[in-house]
Amino acid sequence: MPSENVLTAKYGVSRQTVRKAISNLINEGFVYAVQGSGTYCSDASRFKKDSKDIAVVMTYLSDYIFPKVISGIDSVLSENGYSIVLKNTNNSRTREIKCLEELIEKNIDGIIIEPSKSNVFCKHKYLYDKLDSYGIPYIFIQGAYSVMEDKPHVIMNDEKGTYLLTEHLINLGHRNILGVFKSDDTQGQNRHKGYAKALAKAGITYDPENVIWFYTEDRAVHPYTTLQKMIKSGKKVDAIVAYNDQIAFHLIKAIRELGLKVPEDISITGYDNSQTASNTDITLTTIAHPQQELGKIAAEALLKMIRGEEVDKTIVIEPKLIVGNSCKSM
Repeated sequence: MPSENVLTAKYGVSRQTVRKAISNLINEGFVYAVQGSGTYCSDASRFKKDSKDIAVVMTYLSDYIFPKVISGIDSVLSENGYSIVLKNTNNSRTREIKCLEELIEKNIDGIIIEPSKSNVFCKHKYLYDKLDSYGIPYIFIQGAYSVMEDKPHVIMNDEKGTYLLTEHLINLGHRNILGVFKSDDTQGQNRHKGYAKALAKAGITYDPENVIWFYTEDRAVHPYTTLQKMIKSGKKVDAIVAYNDQIAFHLIKAIRELGLKVPEDISITGYDNSQTASNTDITLTTIAHPQQELGKIAAEALLKMIRGEEVDKTIVIEPKLIVGNSCKSM
């Protein structure tokens, strides 16, 4: 920036007024002073706001949840004159960091983000702090990092969802119930809590050997192979609570390859009520996931934040049990 003398002469104001103005700009993060060098414009000075662009950062663009979520977001944003800048992390922290770094360089009005591996400690909070300092609002969907639970987020009541599924199996007479959950996101952790809570209420001893944990990277293989090993070893399994519909169908394939039938030999539940839940001979007992509604809620909340209005820090969508033909009474 020009020196104080130059600014004083150019605008015809006192040096004290110039110093006060610069001090205000420093406090707001638009400029910064370097001792003995001068005053410089910061990155935040580039943000003009009102670009009418909203970034939507999702973990998977090909995931069956995504199309309806983005449809809900778009229906609200387009109606209010906003366009979407779409980003994909593939549930990778490295890619999330890259996405945020790129977005910080752009002139966007806000961000809707699905956190990558939300159950793992967030080491890149500094990027979210930078968004805060630039006055760029953001809202999490389908999870939130533990160090940022005070930030607005829209989630399903996943604990209650798997509680309902496990309770349903127990009411059908099942006692040897396996749980298959994703360990690196908060959804998986909360769904596991619901499973354990339902067992405890029914007086069934929780056995960690009855739980298969998997990570993002091995989701297509580990649950499938581990279940087959358990069954081949003679472990008694009469029902399974799967992390989601996609995993449920991987497990059904594993069961059938061993000459067993669903639900005659093993009952199974999914989660999300996706299109795949009812497009085969097996109609999954699952939990309704109002993907489109979730997208709308997130978009509406973000627009309120852009307007400077207060929003609830945690917006919870309650689950609904959908009964299919994938479970039978004992």
